[in-house]
Parts: sequence; structure tokens; C-alpha cells
Amino acid sequence: MKNIFNPGVSSNSIHIALLLLRVGIGTLMLVHGVPKMGGLFSGGDIQFPSIFGLGATLSLCLAVFAEVICSIFLIVGLGTRLAAVPLIMTMLVAVFYIHGNDPFIKQEMGIHYLLAYVLLLITGPGKFSLDQWWFNRRRITFTAPVSGVA
Repeated sequence: MKNIFNPGVSSNSIHIALLLLRVGIGTLMLVHGVPKMGGLFSGGDIQFPSIFGLGATLSLCLAVFAEVICSIFLIVGLGTRLAAVPLIMTMLVAVFYIHGNDPFIKQEMGIHYLLAYVLLLITGPGKFSLDQWWFNRRRITFTAPVSGVA
């Protein structure tokens, strides 16, 4: 019972939480992005809002890039902070541009995603990620030569 109210956390629990957040939020966003990708490559008439005058096709391409490609990068933890940026921008557009005049209930899901992506931008992916593996692999440690001369 004492541990339930302990405000401290272990380092591993934070890294596990970041892993669960990355995999969970990335997978949930893939569910939104894969059907859009299918619509993009179907060859039919694209039914997607033109964002900021970019045109429906380019707007859909940007959404697919963020929701599919960047979500995959989040899931594996590769370029996590960089991958979070297009996802943040996509959610800002969804919340304030697409659903800007809608009731809060329509904006709520986008806000949840937005908060998760901002958290990942701030914290990074954690140690259970390809980013961490790459960082450890590329780190060069320099040791001073041992000299018997004082």
C-alpha cells in the first residue's frame, strides 16, 4: 500500500511507459492513416479537404506521410522527435482547422493525440528504441593514454 502513494518512479518504468505510449499512439494513428493511404493510391477522385489552399491531393499526401510514415517511425522509435513534428502539425490542423467550429467532443480525440505527440517531442523515445540503439552504437568514447611519466 505504501508504494501506491510513492511519487517516485524508477528509470525503467519511465522507459517502459514511453515504449507503451509510442507503440500505442503510433498504432492507433496508423488505423487512421492506412485508409487514407488506400484512398490516395486508389486512383479515384480524392475526397479530402484542401488545407490552407494546398489542394486536396497535396493535403492528403501530407496527412498520409504523417499518419503512416511518421507513426511507423514512432512505433520503432526511429527519429522519434523529428517524426513527432509532422504528427503535431497534423493534429493542430485537425483540431483547429478541420474541427475548429465543431463542439469539443469532435476535437477531443485530436487533442489527446496532440498531447501524446508533444510529450514524445519533449521526452524522446526512451531507451527501448532504435534511437537509443543508434545513439549507443555511434557514441565514441575516448580514453586518455596511460603514461608512467609524472
